[in-house]
Amino acid sequence: MSVEISKPASQTSDETVEVPVRRISFGDGMAALDRHFAGGGDLLTSHLLAALSSLFPDGEDFFVRSVRHYRDRVTDPHLRRQVKGFIGQEALHGREHRIFNERLAELGYPTRAVGRIVKTSGELRTRRAPAIANLAITAALEHFTATLAEVVLQSPELRDTGGAQVVTDLFTWHALEEAEHKAVAFDVYRAVGGSERLRIWTMRTIRPGLTAFVALIMSVSLARDPAARRPTRLRESWRYFRENPLITREVWKRLKDYDRRGFHPDDHDTTALVSEWRDRLFGSDGELNTRLAA
Repeated sequence: MSVEISKPASQTSDETVEVPVRRISFGDGMAALDRHFAGGGDLLTSHLLAALSSLFPDGEDFFVRSVRHYRDRVTDPHLRRQVKGFIGQEALHGREHRIFNERLAELGYPTRAVGRIVKTSGELRTRRAPAIANLAITAALEHFTATLAEVVLQSPELRDTGGAQVVTDLFTWHALEEAEHKAVAFDVYRAVGGSERLRIWTMRTIRPGLTAFVALIMSVSLARDPAARRPTRLRESWRYFRENPLITREVWKRLKDYDRRGFHPDDHDTTALVSEWRDRLFGSDGELNTRLAA
């Protein structure tokens, strides 16, 4: 299979962007989670967070492989440091979500089965698909996670839907780091000559495909949950779920902005937001300092 390659762009990145790797652990808080841990026991929100988390570990392994494949072709020293930070951050995201997913599996969510599907499909793509196409997928999905991360960091109502504090902390930390490294895979893709045509076509395929896959995971998960067979509870949860800031037209519009020729993740400036949350979580009185390894 041939894939269009453009002339490599200038290998530069924003040298002010830091991508720190934080040795952190949330595992000790997972054992006490109830099945419907989100939003004060909300049904659909719990299944949505479980569906998203089930994708992360093996999906992020795929991201790391896709970026690492081109690491030796990156010459800009700032981008090389950012790639190293990206790999470290994604590895830790995978580790912590695996722990969360194991607890969710114990509670009846199909996280193990979903993980196997993602792992198998990712490994198959790594072996069979052109490396530049895999990097295009990674850049597109990083725009997904960065967009959702920004909503998490901006919306106290959304963070409250995590319910259990350990879940809120896990997703907030993850959101901060997705915002920190949002441009890394994109910059590597551009630096090694990934074309605009492939980039845009990839997102136009990924956007509806991923949305449908998450909806399918939720449907299967709900079918296994006895609580979902109670119409009253399901209706109440749907009324609450419809107000979720993740499923708005504004979020969809932000995702579609990726289709614009000349788009770059830094077109939407999140510098102040990242700075605010770095201080809140890991500053001198940071909320998550106690979870960092000594």
